[in-house]
Amino acid sequence: MPWIILGIFISYLIGSIPTAYIFGRLLKGIDIRQFGSGNVGATNALRVLGTGQGIAVLVLDILKGSLAVIFLGNLIYPKVAFVSDEILRIILGLSCICGHNWTIFLRFKGGKGIATTFGVLFGLSIKIAGLKVILSLIILTWLLIFVIVRIVSVASVLSGIAFPIYMIIFKQSNILRFTSILISIFILLRHKSNIKRVFQGKESRLRFKKSI
Repeated sequence: MPWIILGIFISYLIGSIPTAYIFGRLLKGIDIRQFGSGNVGATNALRVLGTGQGIAVLVLDILKGSLAVIFLGNLIYPKVAFVSDEILRIILGLSCICGHNWTIFLRFKGGKGIATTFGVLFGLSIKIAGLKVILSLIILTWLLIFVIVRIVSVASVLSGIAFPIYMIIFKQSNILRFTSILISIFILLRHKSNIKRVFQGKESRLRFKKSI
């Protein structure tokens, strides 16, 4: 149990690293929370910091999730005997997502969690064969919706809703179904303001720019 608690703590801290905030401070000398949507995620980094910096934030946020599931999971699993490899990595992944969404470094106000969630799912798909197809479907769903509407939040929310549906269709285990529902709830909670703006017709479409 101490190793699992330690793993949860470290995974949460990994997720809590506010990549977009750090990039804004170091590269532009700004608090990204004061610009654009005010969110400390990759989408707002694209809008505010520019395409190159935004992509870098996106990649690093994805890596946070993958690092927690793969590397940290590999370190801790040999030290525990009462939890399966799958469950341990799911716990670490969810802890990392929570860290990104509610980072301790910014008074528990973080990003939307999409990039880090993708990193977690990518890490899990390496260990759980059935997730590879589902992850591919989620990516295709996101891309298709984004190409049609050009609104990141809409693509993210609808892909999040589709996630547990895909889990059921492809007859994944109960723990994976439960995890997908939990992740879907996380996505909906973090996008409440976006959903409200969508219905008001005020949600902005993503446009790429070089820098502020």
